[in-house]
Amino acid sequence: MKDLSLHILDIVQNSVVAKATNIEIKIEVDKKNDYLALFVNDNGKGMSPEFLNQVTDPYTTTRTTRKVGLGIPLLKQNAERAGGSMQIESVLGQGTSLKATLNPNNIDCLPIGDVAGVVTMLICSYPDTNFLFSYKRGSDEFSISTGDIVEALDGVAVSNPSVYPLIKELISSNLDELQISELG
Repeated sequence: MKDLSLHILDIVQNSVVAKATNIEIKIEVDKKNDYLALFVNDNGKGMSPEFLNQVTDPYTTTRTTRKVGLGIPLLKQNAERAGGSMQIESVLGQGTSLKATLNPNNIDCLPIGDVAGVVTMLICSYPDTNFLFSYKRGSDEFSISTGDIVEALDGVAVSNPSVYPLIKELISSNLDELQISELG
């Protein structure tokens, strides 16, 4: 995968397939301390201890249409290549938590990518799932949830196509502001 936003998309789609109703996506960036972390937590069906032990093996998947599952193994590989690591915890019937850390100053660290577009697409595509997205850069933070958006829309469906550009602009402008505040 060419950037972290695509990893987010892949991991969150796993959460949706696992019937999660609450999914938290959190990014923390601290370039001064060489730290970038991605967290995805869900309340889906979770994984058995046996499956969890094998989940970073590309030949382990729950899919019946193919015999490989590359998302988690690729994220682990990209994190380690960028001087970081990946941990995943899961409890059957309760959910899964994933944390990937990377060194943002490492030459092999993937760019963050279009996080605003991916988060917006997820919110608009899965209106029955409550997403909580937060992005922390240094001491500044932006967060938004599906509930916040639904409240602001006052009856207009999140899945309405006219809503997508509004949500994306809201997220993009706040992320841009966080990057500017780091420079100032």
